[in-house]
Amino acid sequence: MKLDIQFVQMPVSEALEAYTRKKLEKLNQKYDSLIHASVFFKLENDKTEYGKVCEIELSLYGPRIFAAANEIHFEMAVKHTICSLEKQLVKRKEAFLTY
Repeated sequence: MKLDIQFVQMPVSEALEAYTRKKLEKLNQKYDSLIHASVFFKLENDKTEYGKVCEIELSLYGPRIFAAANEIHFEMAVKHTICSLEKQLVKRKEAFLTY
């Protein structure tokens, strides 16, 4: 799986990049149909503690799937985004198994 990680208007964090790669590799081992992943990290101006946004778009056979999370820490945003993507992948896999 190809992986593109972009930091939008914020400094690059190699630790965050390594953490994201590790989590996506686990997902790739579970679902072999993944072709490409685009990850975007953004900082939003938010008056609450939230404002760390992670967006992931996965390309696979069929339509692309997308998930995003807005959390207090980037690591939590990555975790929730990947959890959401995994739910979508399970639904898609069940749909293909029924036919």
